[in-house]
Amino acid sequence: SLLLLSLGLGTTITFMGSHWLLIWMGLEINTMAIIPLMIHQQHPRAVEATTKYFLTQATASALLLFAGTTNAWMTGQWNITDMLSPTSATLITLALALKIGLAPMHFWLPEVLQGLNLTTGLILSTWQKLAPFAILLQLYPLLNPNILMALGVTSIVVGGWSGLNQTQLRKILAYSSIAHLGWMITIIHFAPNLTLLNLTLYIIMTTSMFLLFNTLNATKINSISVSATKSPLLSIMTLLTLLSLGGLPPLSGFMPKWLILQEMAKQDLLIPATIMALATLLSLFFYLRLCYMMTLTISPTPIFLFSSWQAKTTQMNTLLTITTSLSILL
Repeated sequence: SLLLLSLGLGTTITFMGSHWLLIWMGLEINTMAIIPLMIHQQHPRAVEATTKYFLTQATASALLLFAGTTNAWMTGQWNITDMLSPTSATLITLALALKIGLAPMHFWLPEVLQGLNLTTGLILSTWQKLAPFAILLQLYPLLNPNILMALGVTSIVVGGWSGLNQTQLRKILAYSSIAHLGWMITIIHFAPNLTLLNLTLYIIMTTSMFLLFNTLNATKINSISVSATKSPLLSIMTLLTLLSLGGLPPLSGFMPKWLILQEMAKQDLLIPATIMALATLLSLFFYLRLCYMMTLTISPTPIFLFSSWQAKTTQMNTLLTITTSLSILL
């Protein structure tokens, strides 16, 4: 609980801060608090993941601090929203992209996520994205829109392409995360409220996905194919959440994609919008493959649809119910 409180404290400091050093300190507390949670498993894979995470986050923090110092040296101001010099603006964009795992700085994310258990993976995929996005949402008018657009489109393509040949669910969720972050970054310069909407929905959908896999105790594709026989109700919920993550109407995940494409068409960004829409089909392919594994291997006796899985009302199950409902019905 101390570590989780520290995690919250780090994010809150970054949310509130308007001084470069304060923001850097918040991100640093955030990184330091999640490291013991990652290494909690005492497994060589967890140690490796923690080391990789620590090195990338330390690099990103150093870049951010360097950018803040450069900015202060150029402008004489430590305030975050003061006019950024182009050099520090670029450096900050790259540092934050490395922090959240945007392509081409994404290589650490699938590796790290694969070495963690699902609960810590959930924290890494949702909570750890909040602080960098808080900075981006304050800074977006001062950052170079071309760099943001390039990072975003690359992330969507890479997230779809690399997820195709994965058999590990955590890696698939990592690539899915990279693709979703790409959508948020492309539109941040033109409509930050859409970025915020997309981030909220991404957090809700990813939370429900991790909790469902946790309940089904599934970490590989072949382990979800037998889940339908364990609890058909849960497998149907997983199916719908996966389709929502893929962005199929009329589920929640369709809304941000639709609005973002509409906004990009208004801004005459037709080529990037087309590439994004096509690259999302790649992501949709691996979501559909998961759905195929879950539902077409469903048990032929539908009598036990609701009786085979009696849920105890725990905090996790309550959270699971809320997030799944929201990620399907919004």
